[in-house]
Order: sequence, then C-alpha cells, then structure tokens
Amino acid sequence: MTEYKLNGLHCNKCSINLEEKLNQFTTHTKVSVDYENSKLLLDESDVDIDQIKKILEFEKITMSEMDDTNISSEETQTVNDSHGHKHGHHHGIESIMNQKTSKKMMMVFSLNLIFSAGEFIFGFLFNSIAIMTDAVHDLGDALSIGLASYFEKISTKEANDQYSFGHLRFSLLGALITSVILLGGSIVVVFNAVPRFLNPESVNHEGMFWLSIAAIAANGFAAWLMSRGESRNESAINLHMIEDVLGWVGVLIVSIILNYTDWYILDPVLSIAIASFIIYKTWPLFKETVEIFLEATPKHLSRQKIEDTVLSVQGVTNVSHLHVWSIDGNEHAMTVTISTPKEEMSEIEAMKERIRADLSGFSINHTTIEIVYDPKNTLTKD
Repeated sequence: MTEYKLNGLHCNKCSINLEEKLNQFTTHTKVSVDYENSKLLLDESDVDIDQIKKILEFEKITMSEMDDTNISSEETQTVNDSHGHKHGHHHGIESIMNQKTSKKMMMVFSLNLIFSAGEFIFGFLFNSIAIMTDAVHDLGDALSIGLASYFEKISTKEANDQYSFGHLRFSLLGALITSVILLGGSIVVVFNAVPRFLNPESVNHEGMFWLSIAAIAANGFAAWLMSRGESRNESAINLHMIEDVLGWVGVLIVSIILNYTDWYILDPVLSIAIASFIIYKTWPLFKETVEIFLEATPKHLSRQKIEDTVLSVQGVTNVSHLHVWSIDGNEHAMTVTISTPKEEMSEIEAMKERIRADLSGFSINHTTIEIVYDPKNTLTKD
C-alpha cells in the first residue's frame, strides 16, 4: 500500500464522494481517503494510477508523495478492516467539535448578557461612568457573540449550488461584525470617559471593588474558553473577553487606589488607555477580514512569486490574468491564463498537474487554469 498527501479536500462529504469514485477503478483492494489527515491510501498494483490522477485533477485535488509511503501489510489490513467506520468516526469528531464551539459561544453570550444587565444597575448605584460604559460594551459583546455563534454554525455546512465554495465565509462575517462592535464599543468608552476626565466625580469605590472581582472571574473564564478555539470568529470573541478582563482589572486598581485617595481622574484615564489598546489590537483583525471579503491577494503571499512559480513549469511561455484570493483566510483560490506551444493533450495535462502541485505550497488548492495554444511563441515572455 502507498500513502499520498492530498491538498484541496474542503469537506468531509466531498472526501466520501471522491472515495466512491476512486474505488470504481480497483479490483481487490479499496482506496481509502482520510479527510481528517488529508491522506490517500491505495495499492498501486491494483489500480490505474493515471485514472486516479485524472479524477483528482478533475476535482481540483493535488496528490503528492509522503516521506514514508510504505505501509505494512498489517497496517493495511487494519485500514481495510476499519474502513467501514472510518467516516462515521470522523463525522462524530467533527460534530462534537462544532457542538463544543457552539456551546462555548452560548455560554459566553449568556455570561455577557447577564453581566451587562447587572452592570447597568450597579453602575447607576455606584455612580461609576466606567461601569456604565462597560455595561453598554458588554451588551454589544453579547449581541455580537450571539450573531457569531449563529454564523459559526452556518460556516460548517457543506457546499451547495448557491455557495459553491462552502459556507466558510459566514464565520468571517461573524468575526467582521464582532470587530465592528468591538471598535464601536471602544470609541464609545473614549467619548464617555473624556467628560469625566475634564470633570471627575466621586464613585462608590467599595462597590466597584467587589463587582470587579466577580467580573474578572466571569470574563476570565469566558476568555479561557474562547482561547481554545481556532477560527477567526473565536479569536475575535476571545479579544472581546480579554478586553473585558483588562477593563475590570483597571476598575479593580482604581477602586483600591480610591480607597486611600480621592484621585477620581484615574477612572477615565484607565478607561481611555484600555479602549485605545483594544482599538490598536482590533484594527488589524478588522482590516484583514475586510480584505478577504474584498478578495484581495492574501498579504502573506507574493503574487510575483506565484507568477514565477507558474512560469518555471516546463512548457509555460507566459502568464496573464493571474488572480489570487482567499476563501476564509486559510484556504486560497486562483485563476490564471497561460500560453504554451505544446499541443499534445498528455503534455498539457502533465503541465497543469505540475502547476497545481507547485501551487499547493502556497495553500492554493482551488485553481482554474486556462490554456492558450501558441505554436509560434508569439506570447513568449521577454
């Protein structure tokens, strides 16, 4: 048995369908597609490898050799014996992970909603503009987290006729909305803190102290939950929680100092400083998410290097209309037109296969390559 690395598998359903297609060209053994690890396992003596490659090319999936391609017969038997429950096992893991993410978001949503209501009440009772402002911000957090949770669930859906690339960008939409609310909430903090900076007022520092202890514990727990996630959506929410923890640490410090002094100006000063820090941290996330929606070339990719990579493939004489964009920030797509003097279909197919294999190193797994036949090398790049 030989093991290959697959690039371009973007959903479990697709891997199941692919496996069914590939197994039409075997006689005694089974071709196994491991979606979780992006691997293909097959017996080259029992399949037509050219047919396998042709199917993968049609599905825009590239296949590359692993460092250790030889699997023992015992391991092979284990794979074949366990084949019947392989996909069900992965579906279970995927389902559990999605459920965990959703549950975490709903828990954080509930914490923020309850705490924002409490902050409005205690902020009024303690005459603290910092607490009242944070109450507005926490309410915005709760609303944005609720939306983010909804979009995160949608993002796990498979591709369909309307969303041919899948629903991955719905997670980005949640991150975008969360970032906007985070930026807006921080600006509100600044605008509400400035008048207090110019005209400080006394506050109930003892009430602020105990409320800040409870808030740090609640928001710290929420931040810990979201720090274990991997999506941009969860990262944006985690930033929310960190902001809230920092804000309440500021309130705690101010309450302690005010217990011994009357430096009430510290409250708005800390609020402005924390809000400015959050704006500084949130802006790059907001900007990058907007760039993905606008289909800009991912900033960590060099369009020139990609063009040079395509031109380096034997038979390619020129490149035009090269467009690279990101689907969700991790997986990228590309369309390109190339010219070539080659006319044999087998040579053209080999050339396209080489291009796709080379581009997989850029995390470009969705490629559309248009060929312009140029026998006289009219289009050859100088």
